[in-house]
Amino acid sequence: MSEFTAVDVIRTKRGGGVLSDAQIDWVVDAYTKGLVADEQMSALAMAILLRGMTGPEIARWTAAMIASGERLDLSSVARPTVDKHSTGGVGDKITLALTPLVAACGAAVPQLSGRGLGHTGGTLDKLESIPGWRAALSNEEFIAQLRDVGAVICAAGEGLAPADRKLYALRDVTGTVEAIPLIASSIMSKKIAEGTGALVLDVKVGSGAFMKSVDDARELARTMVELGGAQGVKTVALLTDMSTPLGLAVGNAVEVLESVEVLAGGGPADVVELTLALAREMLDAAGLPDADPEAALRDGRAMDVWRTMIRAQAGDPDAPLPTANEVEIVCAAEDGFVAEIDAYAIGVAAWRLGAGRARKEDPVSIPAGVVLHKRPGDRVRVGEPLYELRAEQAARIPAALAEAARAVRIAPDEPAAMPLVIERIG
Repeated sequence: MSEFTAVDVIRTKRGGGVLSDAQIDWVVDAYTKGLVADEQMSALAMAILLRGMTGPEIARWTAAMIASGERLDLSSVARPTVDKHSTGGVGDKITLALTPLVAACGAAVPQLSGRGLGHTGGTLDKLESIPGWRAALSNEEFIAQLRDVGAVICAAGEGLAPADRKLYALRDVTGTVEAIPLIASSIMSKKIAEGTGALVLDVKVGSGAFMKSVDDARELARTMVELGGAQGVKTVALLTDMSTPLGLAVGNAVEVLESVEVLAGGGPADVVELTLALAREMLDAAGLPDADPEAALRDGRAMDVWRTMIRAQAGDPDAPLPTANEVEIVCAAEDGFVAEIDAYAIGVAAWRLGAGRARKEDPVSIPAGVVLHKRPGDRVRVGEPLYELRAEQAARIPAALAEAARAVRIAPDEPAAMPLVIERIG
């Protein structure tokens, strides 16, 4: 018999105590094997949310989640490996252009990505807009593509941090998603298990982000940077603004099109700015500080890697993407300046149009989404388009209109510009 019981572990944390290494190792392993019931882990997760965890506790919890599955060995990849993780936002298509861009500069990018839920988009959903492209790769395919192309974006394999897969689903339905120790260990266990040598974190802050305040985002970023360092993975974090959607496109196919514009040397200024900022951090972390990502965008090298990467996963980079049957254009009712476009409201509008999902098993609409015609700071005249809503079914548009109408505020004076990168940690 085990020297521990789930009830004793719960009581320790419920009382504000510190869990021992042995308690943490046991409870994570036992839960993964089904020996600790969901209702017991739910109680422990709530105790962690309310009581918190010390730094050493979080580090041990993360190590236990990594140990619950396999850890990929990328030693056969000749290039230095570096990955990026975003905590999620609205219009956050940065991974799509960033991955081939960093690979074009000499690093290898093992990008394991996820799907959208609620108002935030998912990288895999976006890429599945491309005819033929497949998200599921075996470990052997993953490593081979990393060696040959230098860039891969795919779903995480079943063997990576299975404890996290079970706990993530449980947190989603028990009101414990907000626990910073559990957020940090969830993200870092998967990223460390994938075998990358360095990691750059894009921690979003604002209405469209999971973390609404800079203080909470900073705490999460510092926790994850420390966890990476403890596992021998060089980790840095940028706090970036998510009060306004990134770029002009929010959805799936529309975000792929915007990403290709960036790779072609164009695209919205904010998307280009953040892509380059993260690329420079990734290249520095990978030991390639002199590489010039701006030049790789300009001379077409990044686009070449993108096309090779898409083809390697059976996608056709030249195929036309699906377009929406229904388009509703919303115009300005007054003169002035666009003072605000609330990221959360636009994200919910895109979800209402079908671009997102309420549950993990829900399908998404590839062509649905919101396309902005104006950004904060732009002058606007009565009758000029502000944004358009795209859907496959007209019945989805009224609810999306109601959400989007709350997003845009027009004021008589030009608003002050807000920085996109708020802070660097690590």
